Amino acid sequence: AQYGPCSLRRMSVMEALELLDQLVDESDPDVDFPNSFHAFQTAEGIRRAHPDKDWFHLVGLLHDLGKVLVLFGEPQ
Repeated sequence: AQYGPCSLRRMSVMEALELLDQLVDESDPDVDFPNSFHAFQTAEGIRRAHPDKDWFHLVGLLHDLGKVLVLFGEPQ
């Protein structure tokens, strides 16, 4: 009920990916490249391993987008 209406902010997927770059992931704080790079890297790895599953490529790209909620006061 809290997140269903998208009342915090509306944004495109690309905007959300860009917001990921403002975060330091607590589960991997020593990474020195942007979090969006991880999303693209994951999607590309899945594409290579499963070229026939385009839905899976998308899941790889989107898998960390929920982390942007930390910018709105949610814990990681």
